[in-house]
Amino acid sequence: MADSTYTPPDVWEWKQGNGGKFANINRPVSGATHEKALPVGKHPFQLYSLGTPNGQKVSIMLEELLESGIKEAEYDAWFIDIGKGDQFGSGFVGVNPNSKIPALVDLSGTAPVRVFESGSILMYLAEKFSIFLPENQPERAETLSWLFWQMGSAPFVGGGFGHFYAYAPEKYEYPINRYAMETKRQLDVLNHQLAEHEFIAGGYYSIADIAIWPWYGALVLGKLYGAATFLSVSDYPHVIRWANQVAARPGVQRGHRVNRTGDPSEKLLRERHDAADFE
Repeated sequence: MADSTYTPPDVWEWKQGNGGKFANINRPVSGATHEKALPVGKHPFQLYSLGTPNGQKVSIMLEELLESGIKEAEYDAWFIDIGKGDQFGSGFVGVNPNSKIPALVDLSGTAPVRVFESGSILMYLAEKFSIFLPENQPERAETLSWLFWQMGSAPFVGGGFGHFYAYAPEKYEYPINRYAMETKRQLDVLNHQLAEHEFIAGGYYSIADIAIWPWYGALVLGKLYGAATFLSVSDYPHVIRWANQVAARPGVQRGHRVNRTGDPSEKLLRERHDAADFE
């Protein structure tokens, strides 16, 4: 049980190894811990990632671009093992000073372009190839509003609900209740939107769907935290309809497998360097 008499000290001090699945890699400072160059493949885009929901956003986006016939979007996807601290290597920190996946390097121009933060990467690729992000208003504003809704809302699902429900060393009623309530509120927001629209931003598939599906789509399909029953996802039939519709897209099916390890039946790809890798 949690100590209900805990009083925060005047000055907080970090205690390494304070429990939790990711305690060994969390720290209150930034920067590289060791020298390690990043590998570079043959394609225009170099993705350094892990198949978490945030990582899947970018691999799905790249596969959707390729599915749309944009050959210039070919990419190498390198596995970043956050459990071993790969994100704190000097090469990775050089691409993303925040030491979080995913990170992308665009080598297609005269000078490399680094892009970090998953939403920023989606927007960069959509603008570069003029797809999945409308150019005209009000559709563009609607799409970006939902993209940034996801960026601002998902930490409550991942760092909040997911952490305390699935990863914390002990189960605490208050934070689980607090973040379960917020997660269900967000699902209700989506359910109302999708009751009136085929896709998140309207009648067109966009980077809003690509950003939101790996989190909320996976959640209602039982692929995230094993929490579908706990959260009573049947309360959100329009989200489930949309989640299945997006899941049926070939680009989503391929991108969902990239930079992941685990169940062999899912045919996951630790790294992706060619379209033939999926075969």
